[in-house]
Amino acid sequence: MPFLAAGKHVLCEKPLATNAADAGAMADAAARAGVVNTVNLSCRNVAALQKAAAMVRDGAIGTVRRLKASYLQSWLTQPAWGHWNRESQWLWRLSIAHGSKSVLGDVGIHILGFATFIAGQDAVEVSCRLATFDKAPRGKIGEYALDANDSATMQVVVANGALRTVAATRFASGHLNDLRLRIYGDKRGLEVGFENFVSMLRACLESDLQRAVWHDVEAPVKPATYERFIAAIRGTDVADPDFARGAALQRLLARAEQSAAQKGVDLAF
Repeated sequence: MPFLAAGKHVLCEKPLATNAADAGAMADAAARAGVVNTVNLSCRNVAALQKAAAMVRDGAIGTVRRLKASYLQSWLTQPAWGHWNRESQWLWRLSIAHGSKSVLGDVGIHILGFATFIAGQDAVEVSCRLATFDKAPRGKIGEYALDANDSATMQVVVANGALRTVAATRFASGHLNDLRLRIYGDKRGLEVGFENFVSMLRACLESDLQRAVWHDVEAPVKPATYERFIAAIRGTDVADPDFARGAALQRLLARAEQSAAQKGVDLAF
């Protein structure tokens, strides 16, 4: 906020703030300051996602009717990144008192940003369920109470009535840090994958629908978030996603948390 008040351009990590109210205040301050502002939703850098989003915007798959997105991690089932049950860089992520925002707050903003960007439709309703699994005797390791949620599922309704299913988990054995998305229109279907840092895009085109044949689609690499931020400062590109987008996603996360607290009740915006 002091940087914005001083008229400085700002690139902020995700999530934009620790709650929706603060994120909204940051977006408002950035708009008033008239500076370049970007939130680092790094999943936007996935080439297949950018290509798929462009295809959807151009009407290549028709009207979007269904979307399924998932963020798959497995660091609670294997030590590829370290031993979660004895290393503080992982244990804090499982403890609300130590600052964890749980799986929903940690990677939920990535997968929601992933799912809403590609289809170009804002959410109007959300329901959410969260799960926290037993991971240690009495749910505690040393000073860390392991009370942060480990898995999240969401049903999101968008402006045109289409339904999106969004999920995130730390128990997806066999997946280190992978994103998957399937989006179906009334003319064609697309599948996006980002697994082991490899970006993949497949499409079932109109002529192939009857036989359900899928083809690989080439997706050129796009500039990264920080490169677009610098280009926006130079006036050669537009900062995207901006703080307003980050704040909108944080409001969606807040509504999802409220829904989960009410056992998955549908909440409108």
